[in-house]
Amino acid sequence: MATKDDFNKIDTNKDGFISEEEYANARKTAGIEKENLNWFIRLITLGDRFNIKDFFDRFKKSIVEFVILVFGVTVSFGIEQQGGVSDNRSDGIENLSNLREEIDQIILYTDEYTENLNWIVNFYTKQYEKWEKEDENVFIDFMEDEEEPDGKYYFAPMSLYVNRNPFNPERVIFDAIKLDGTFRLLPKEVGLEMTKIYDGVELGYLIENTGKIEERLVNQFKDRVANKWVYDLPFVDIDAPEFWIENRTYIQKDKFMKYILYQRLDLWQYQVFDQLDNYKSKLVESTKILDSVIAVRNSEYEFIWWVLNPKD
Repeated sequence: MATKDDFNKIDTNKDGFISEEEYANARKTAGIEKENLNWFIRLITLGDRFNIKDFFDRFKKSIVEFVILVFGVTVSFGIEQQGGVSDNRSDGIENLSNLREEIDQIILYTDEYTENLNWIVNFYTKQYEKWEKEDENVFIDFMEDEEEPDGKYYFAPMSLYVNRNPFNPERVIFDAIKLDGTFRLLPKEVGLEMTKIYDGVELGYLIENTGKIEERLVNQFKDRVANKWVYDLPFVDIDAPEFWIENRTYIQKDKFMKYILYQRLDLWQYQVFDQLDNYKSKLVESTKILDSVIAVRNSEYEFIWWVLNPKD
């Protein structure tokens, strides 16, 4: 149905009437009738006439719409991807800071472990050195304790031989970082250094010496008590100081017990202490490395999601 706008387009002189000339001109601008077109043009013709100007207008409009659509999708996808990379980068920096804190905790754990071991070694060394002394209290020692009647708590150091404390620092953050791929943010040599701290040979030896090796010595002690002392002595209670006083002569003659005490002291004094010192040194060095990497990452300037001054 023709509209007023269609009439106004044809009535070019605006006299309110459509002359033959105006009608003829309108037919020319309306395009070529569809039945006069070849088969290909008919396929791309909308309506009953083909107008070359209208065709190119629609063609240009389609191209513009297509370009806008492709550009929009591309930009949207790029922003999404870059946003994900940025989020991963922020998470990575946070993980490195958490790792730095965990290593501080391991340093503290190592210091406490070394301090406790020193205390134990001092008692055992004193016991070893006086093993054959003619004294009924040769296997008894004491600690200051205000709650005791005379301010001293008496005990038998050898009764503690069965106690073990394997070196086993916490590594929650490191294992989580390995899984989420944060080490991709680090220079290769830094990632390798962190791996040495947590999975290196030196830590492995330290864990083994305070684990399996000590366990073997403890088991030898238990086996000696279970397979010999319980048959030779009327009653065995290694936790009672009285047992060590009453059976002092028998125990002094048991050279095997003195020997495994020597072995444990030798393990601590000439292997474990050195390994603890070396491991702590590496931990301290690793904190310096992490501080450097974190400082570099924090110094990078990020605009929206793009790092404008990467330091890699």
